Formats: sequence, structure tokens, C-alpha cells
Amino acid sequence: MRRPTALPVSLWQAPAVQSFVPRDPRRQQPSLEFGLGTSSRHALAGSAASADENTALPASPRDSGLTHNLGPEAEAEAEAEAEAEAEAAVKAEAAGAPQRQQRRQPPTERHIPADARAALGPLAAVVADPEATDVFLTADGSVWVDTGAGVQRVSGLRFDAASARALAIGLIAAGGRHVDEATPCADVRLGDGIRAHVALPPIAWSGTAISLRLPRVHRVTLAQSGLEAGSIAVLRQALHDRHTVLFTGATGSGKTTLMAAWLSEAAASDRIVMIEDVAEAPVSHPHCVSLECRQPNAEGAGGVDLARLVREALRMRPDRLVVGECRGAEVREFLAALNTGHRGGSGTLHANSLADVPSRLEAIGMIAGLTPTALARQAMSGIDLVVHLERDRSGGRRASLGRFALDARERLAIVPVPVPVPVSEPVRVPASVSVPVARALGHER
Repeated sequence: MRRPTALPVSLWQAPAVQSFVPRDPRRQQPSLEFGLGTSSRHALAGSAASADENTALPASPRDSGLTHNLGPEAEAEAEAEAEAEAEAAVKAEAAGAPQRQQRRQPPTERHIPADARAALGPLAAVVADPEATDVFLTADGSVWVDTGAGVQRVSGLRFDAASARALAIGLIAAGGRHVDEATPCADVRLGDGIRAHVALPPIAWSGTAISLRLPRVHRVTLAQSGLEAGSIAVLRQALHDRHTVLFTGATGSGKTTLMAAWLSEAAASDRIVMIEDVAEAPVSHPHCVSLECRQPNAEGAGGVDLARLVREALRMRPDRLVVGECRGAEVREFLAALNTGHRGGSGTLHANSLADVPSRLEAIGMIAGLTPTALARQAMSGIDLVVHLERDRSGGRRASLGRFALDARERLAIVPVPVPVPVSEPVRVPASVSVPVARALGHER
């Protein structure tokens, strides 16, 4: 029989150490059997049956003999009063039951599918923490976790070199890819958005390195993003006006999470086609098609990169085209798609600051064979808003907004957009306050 984990040990052992005492409605005696399983209630009932009858409190005034010498009217009145008290006590217990049951529920735990849990092995317990955002295995075999307050070492968990290598190979295999000496680096998606990246020797010359990016247990909305109200208002207006938004920031700044929250508020009639190297954007939308790259096999065949997926997505009639991360040749197809009528999409880009976004785009544009002038023209007409995210040491996030422009050399530049301050309702002051005083305080009557 499984022990209810939320009950205190003393209550679980109650049948063995004390008899069940029926609750007297007049005394509001707490019931011991609330929250116990059927077998536990039977145990309590058996214990009550074996208890001394003199130790049990009467269940009603009629049973206790308190009405023995009363007249019929007084006896009926007392019995009705007792029944009313009993009914009120039952209702009060029923009303309070959900709160007590809620307090006994264990904290929310991250859902990990059985196959992913098996691949994670000893790391599954660390990954299950709902507050964890990143888990790392370093070359010396130690495990580190970030729960929002910085990276901290996990005590009591350590891997030797052979175990770490076996764990890395198993993680990648569980995601449908392979990693070995020929391809020593790989990343995959496990379960509902867990992103696993591994690096084996000789690339990771000091030892196997594993990095796990964990999605949030609860989906984040724009209202819960922690951004200023003015920034959220700009994003919602851009979504309504079908503007294309580029989310930028460093690794772990929250650009993918914010993009997913933004897309989740799109109209249900919009068809969203998402393209990612490794699917990780938790978009909550009824019509979202997700495409994921595929790594070549051992013979080097069968690979599908981001650039090809962008071309394939254009044939799927997307209302909003989303590229999870622009970092190479796919930027050419992405910008070309945005300039052929596919408005309202988005993408992410790694950049140090808002001012560095143009140079970062030029760098990856050169990989795709785009000249700085050609890229500037494409970005100007295809991307309407740039949202750059920064994360401070306390875990808070701040957004900077900008729009692309052309400088004197016809190169791409960015112009910061001030975050609007929401206009609050005027505060009404009593009529006893004079008009000059009210105006001086900035209020209205």
C-alpha cells in the first residue's frame, strides 16, 4: 500500500496509536480520515469499533441522553438544532477540503517522457526540477544547474569519463542523431523541448561536455514576460499590424521564449510555419507547423539544413514564417521570403547589443553571399522591428527596441525606438481640494 506522501507521519500512524473518535458537530472535532485512502479509512473504522465505547463522544444530543428528560417539543427543537449544526459542519468541511488538499499536493515537477528519462539517467532528477533552466556536465564529471540564481554545483552527483561519454552518446541517440569521433558535436531535442548538446574528445579535449537547455514548466505569456508595459504594448501592436519582428540577444537572454509568447497571441486563423535547427520554441497556437533540421547520416547523406527548410516552408502557404535562429546561409532565403509578401513573421539572432545587430547581420549575410548593400536593402524592407533582450545578474530581463535604417554609406544601421509610457487614468481628488492645488499635483477633480 502506497503511503500518502503529503500526510505527516504522525497522522499516517494514527490507527496504530489511537482510536478513531467520531466528530461532534457542536465541538467541531477535526476528522482524521480526510485525505486518507480507502484502506486507511477501513483501518480507522476498525480501530473505532475495537475502542472503548465510553471514550467516544456522542454524535448528537439525542444519543448523549441530554434530551432524555425534555418534552417532545424541546426534544424536537434540540434535535433540529443538532442536525443544522451537523449540516453546517459538513458544508464547512467540504468548503475547506480543496484548500487543505491543495496544500498537500507536491510541487509541480517537469514532465519527462519515459524514453527521455531513460536517456538522461542520473540527470533526470536534476532536470525534473521545475525551476531549472540549464543543466551542465563538465569535463571533470561534475554536474551544474541554473535555477535562476546563477550556476551552482549539484552535490553528490559525479561521472567518470566512461560514464559521461556513454551518457552523451545515449542522449544524442535518443534524439535520433549520432555522435562519435567523426562527428564529435551534436545537439538534439528530447521530450517536450529539452535541448541537449554534447561535445566529445578530441573537440572537447579535457573531457565530455554536456549542455541541457530546459523549457519552462509553465508557458510564458507576454504579460508574464517581465517586460515593461510599454514594450508589451508595442509587441502586441506589431502582432496586430502583421509586422515582422527580429528578436536578438545573447544566449539565455530569453529571445526564443519571448518570440514564442508573442506568436502564441496570434489569431487562431493564422497559419504559422516554424523552422528550427532543433525545435525548442514553445508556441501555444492551434495552427502551428514545426519543421526541424536533420543531420546527415554516417555516409553524409540525408541532411536537411535550414536553408532548404525555408524553401520548403514557402510552399506550405504560411501566414507567418518563423526562423528559429538566423546564423548562416538561411538568412538569404529568410529575407527573400519576407520581401515576397510573407509578413508578420519573426526570427532570432545572437547579438551583443542593439547597436551590434546590423554588423551581426552583415557578417552572416556574407556567409550567404550577400553584399552589405544588398543585405541592408532586404532587411530594411523585410524587418519592421528589432527587440533586443538583455539579462542582468538577478535574472531580470530588459528589452530595447529599434528599427533599421540606412546610413550615409547605404549600409545597414539601427535607430533606437523609445519605449512608450502607458497613460494611466487621471486621479480624481475630492472637491474640497482647490483647483490650483489639484493642477499643481497633476490630478483632476
